[in-house]
Amino acid sequence: MAEVKTQRLKGKVAIITGGAYGIGKTFARRMAEEGAAVVIADIDTENSQKTVEELVAEGQGSSKQEAEAGTHNIPYARGILPSPVGYKEIEHMLEQVKHEMNIQKNDIVEIISGPFKREQAKVTRIDKTKEEVVVELLEAAVPIPITVKMDSVKVIRREKEEEE
Repeated sequence: MAEVKTQRLKGKVAIITGGAYGIGKTFARRMAEEGAAVVIADIDTENSQKTVEELVAEGQGSSKQEAEAGTHNIPYARGILPSPVGYKEIEHMLEQVKHEMNIQKNDIVEIISGPFKREQAKVTRIDKTKEEVVVELLEAAVPIPITVKMDSVKVIRREKEEEE
């Protein structure tokens, strides 16, 4: 039994990330079969270009003008890039850079974000795998342990500095 193409996505734009291979490529093909203007985003520009050429050869490719027209009513979409963008150009926006945090048990820290912003606290426990510290507020009448992210605190005094 032949499958009927409904063209229910005619006039729509489908942005497929990872469309150079596998499921992404299959999904891009299916969206094109349904009439969508398909935009393929992949870090492998060579194979994503091959996928586009295959879709065009099969008669399922859309023009750049159709894709641009489809982006007009999409919030935050400013248009389509004029040429492929290499991964190296956008890597700094995608890759998280790990910073070594120099926090030790018994350090006096200032909480720099969240509901306890600007409060001073003492570090009681450090969980480097979760990137969290457990602190006790210095000005609290009863010491209550509070768990915060490591990047939410800054060290203002060390234990060794207190002893001197």
